Amino acid sequence: MIRRILASSRFVIAFAVLGSFLAAVALIIYGFFTVLEIVWDMLQEHDVSTKEAKVRAVDFIELIDLFLLGTVLYIVALGLYELFVDQDLPMPGWLHITTLDDLKEKLIGVIIVLLGVTFLGDVVGETSHGVDILYLGLAIAAVIVALTLQRWLERQSKEKE
Repeated sequence: MIRRILASSRFVIAFAVLGSFLAAVALIIYGFFTVLEIVWDMLQEHDVSTKEAKVRAVDFIELIDLFLLGTVLYIVALGLYELFVDQDLPMPGWLHITTLDDLKEKLIGVIIVLLGVTFLGDVVGETSHGVDILYLGLAIAAVIVALTLQRWLERQSKEKE
């Protein structure tokens, strides 16, 4: 009986899958409507200047950040579903996940891009100045180096096995 309960408990992950999927869809839809709103505002204002172009560039960079976060949540939902519920989920080869390490690697890759886009948004948007932008850049670089080093070390240990 305990064996049957434990075997079927993997379906509890379906709550995490559904939650991640709904969050991803919500972010992507929200981002889409935000893009429409920004484009509509641009068409209404007719303000063509370098200052306005910079403001719009920051808006769109922040939206990329939002879409990437939605993508991370989507990859988590697909990966957990494939790992715990249905291994035969039809997906492109690059998104096929067979182990928790595969899921981690895909997430780390997207997180690195997300951090880069976040930094770019701060630089272009001038939300951080002088030493603050330096500290932010160093902090993000440290995290990216640590994540990249972790990925490299895991690959090295797999190759030795």
